[in-house]
Amino acid sequence: MHIVECYFESGGFDFNLLKGGISVYMWNLSRQFVAAGHRVSIITATNGRLDYLASHYQLETVDYRHAYRLPLVLDPLVWEGQSEVEVPLETSVYKMTLEGIDVYFLDNEMLRLYPDTCYPPYQSKGSDIGFYKPLAFQVDCIKFIQKHFAGQPLLIHAHEPYYQYLMPFAFRDDPDRIMVSTVQSNMPVNKKVYKPKVARLLALLGIEADLDQFDDRLDRSDPLLRCMEQHLPASHLYYPYRDDYLNLLAPIVAYSDYVDFLSPGQLRFYTSFADTPFEQLFGQLAIAKVLAEHRSKLFVGWCAISDSWHQFDPASVARDDVLRGLGLDPANPTFYHNARYAVEHKGQVELMRAIEQALERDPKLNFIVRCISGTGIDNPYFHQVKARFPASIHLDWSMVSEQTLMQYASAADFSLFPSKFEMDTFLIAQGESMLCGAVPIATAQEGTSHFEHALPVTHPRATGLAVNRSFAEDDPLLAQALAERIIEAAALYRHDQPCYRKLVRNARAVASQFTWEMAARAHLDVFERAEAERLARHADTEAPAARAAQQFEQAYARADFDACAALAGQLDAPALSERLARRFSVASNTVSYRHEHVRGVELFARFDAGVDRFECVPMQANGAQFEVALPQQPVERELYFRLTLANGRVCWDRSGHA
Repeated sequence: MHIVECYFESGGFDFNLLKGGISVYMWNLSRQFVAAGHRVSIITATNGRLDYLASHYQLETVDYRHAYRLPLVLDPLVWEGQSEVEVPLETSVYKMTLEGIDVYFLDNEMLRLYPDTCYPPYQSKGSDIGFYKPLAFQVDCIKFIQKHFAGQPLLIHAHEPYYQYLMPFAFRDDPDRIMVSTVQSNMPVNKKVYKPKVARLLALLGIEADLDQFDDRLDRSDPLLRCMEQHLPASHLYYPYRDDYLNLLAPIVAYSDYVDFLSPGQLRFYTSFADTPFEQLFGQLAIAKVLAEHRSKLFVGWCAISDSWHQFDPASVARDDVLRGLGLDPANPTFYHNARYAVEHKGQVELMRAIEQALERDPKLNFIVRCISGTGIDNPYFHQVKARFPASIHLDWSMVSEQTLMQYASAADFSLFPSKFEMDTFLIAQGESMLCGAVPIATAQEGTSHFEHALPVTHPRATGLAVNRSFAEDDPLLAQALAERIIEAAALYRHDQPCYRKLVRNARAVASQFTWEMAARAHLDVFERAEAERLARHADTEAPAARAAQQFEQAYARADFDACAALAGQLDAPALSERLARRFSVASNTVSYRHEHVRGVELFARFDAGVDRFECVPMQANGAQFEVALPQQPVERELYFRLTLANGRVCWDRSGHA
C-alpha cells in the first residue's frame, strides 16, 4: 500500500523545524508504516526553510511546475469591503528520502511565509492574504497528487479539518484513492468557512458539490436558542455564523472513506458533547446528523508517546541535582507543567492562581512551569507570582532539548495539566511525564480519560488526581480545585508513601501502553480494510444490473429510500418497486411498517387543521412489523416516520416515497 501523509507543517524529523505536535505524530506513524512494509510519502511545504533543508539534507528537484492564480473570495465584512483577490503563484517541488520515507516539499510565494511559526497568526485574518497560506497548500497538494501520482493507487491521510477540508471533495469519486482524515484537535465542531470562497476554489479544481446540504436549519425564533447562541462562545464549544458560511467538518465526514480520532474519549466527546453546555444545541446542528449518519466511518487510530521516552530510564536522573540547578529545594514535593503557551486551552491562568494559593498555604512546594512561547509570556501575572515566590517557582518559556524535558519530568513528583474546554485529545506531554513517574493532576477530560487519572485514588488502577472539566474563561472554580489537589498531593507524598508509590507504578504502566507501534497497528487495521474494499470494487466484474441490485440492497439496509426508488427505476424492476411500496400499509385507521433492519418506528402526522404541529405517535412492535392505530384521521394523507435502525442510524421516511 502507498500511504501519502499530507500536512503543511511536517518537520517532525528535525527538532529545528518542529512547530507542532502533528509533525511528531506524522513522522512517528510514517516510520511505523514503513517498518510494516508499506510505501510512505509525505507532502508538506517548505515554510521558508528551503535553504536550511538544502544545507542539511540531500534535496532533489522534482520535475513539476504548477503556475496558477489562486482565487480568494473574501467576506467583505471581515476584509474591509474586499470581495475577491487573485494571488499569482508558481509552485515547484523538492524531494528528499529519509529513513525510507519520501518527503515532498511544495514551494511558492505563499508557502514560504511565516518561517518562524509556519502557522499564520490568527490576527492576520482580515488584513494579510498570507492568512490563507494553509488554503494555498491544500490546492497545491491536491494538484500535485493528481499529476505526480496519476494512475497510482493511494491511501491519502490528511490531518486536522481546518487544514484539509478541500481534499475529501477532490478525491471522493476517484476509484484509485482512499481518503482518511484525522481530527487532531477539538476545534468547535461547527467551525465554518466562507461558503463563496469554498465554492470558488472547488470551481478552480473542477469539482462539483452541493454545499447547501450541510446548512444548519435553526429556528432562531426560539428564545432558548438565541440565549445559547449568545452565551456559548465563552465556552469555546460553539460560535454562531451567518448563513453564507459552510461547516468544514461536514464534507470531511461525508466524503472521506474513514475519519480518525486520537482517543476513544475524544471520539465520544466530539460526537455527543455530553454533559456540556453545548449538548442541547449540538443535536440541532447539521453536523450532528452527518456524524450520526456516517458513524461507521469513525475510528480511533490513537496517538502515542515517542520511543525515546519509552526507552529512557528515569532512575538515571539525579533528582536533587536537577532541582538545585533550577534553584529549587529538593526536599520539597515538586510539580511540573509543560505545554505551549495557550492560556485558555491549557488552563495556565488558573494554574498560576492555583500555584499562588497553594504556596500561600504551604511554601515548601516546588513548581517547574514551562509555557513554551517564541515571544515569551505576555501576561504580567505569571511574572508577579514568580517574583513573589522566587525560590519555589522555575518559570520558563524557551524551547529545550528532549533530554532536558526528560530530566525535568523525572525530577518531578507530580505533573499538572489543568486543560480547559475539552481541547486536549490525547495529551502527549501528560503521558511523557507519567512514563517518568510524575503522578498526574489533570482535568477529567473525556479526551484524556485513557490515562485513568480521574479514577478515585483508592481505586486499584488509579494513576493520579483529577479536577472537574472547565468550560469557563478565567475559572475560579478550576483554580480553587487545582490548589486543593496540589495540597492534597503534597500531603499524600509526605504522609502516605505506599499510596503515592502505587500511583507512580500505575502511571508508568498506563503510559507504557501508548507506543507508536500500537497506534500504527490501529491505523493499519483500518487502512488495510479500506484497501481491501477498494480492490473489491475494482474486482467487481458483475453486470451493471447485478451491481445496481447490490446497491439497492445496501441503500435499503440504510433506509435510503430515495436511492432505492432511483435504482429500482434504473433496473426497471417492478419487484423492487413493490418491495418498497410494501414497507408500510394503512388498513382502516391502523398503520403498519415493515423493515428488517428497523428496531423502532415513530409516526408523525398533523391531526389539527388549525395548528401547524406534527404529533408523534409511537408504533409498537408486532412480530416482524410495527403497528399503531391512529387516534383520528390526519389532516394530510401523507405520513412521516422516524426510524431507528439496528446499527443506531436514525433517519426519516415518508409515505410519499412509496
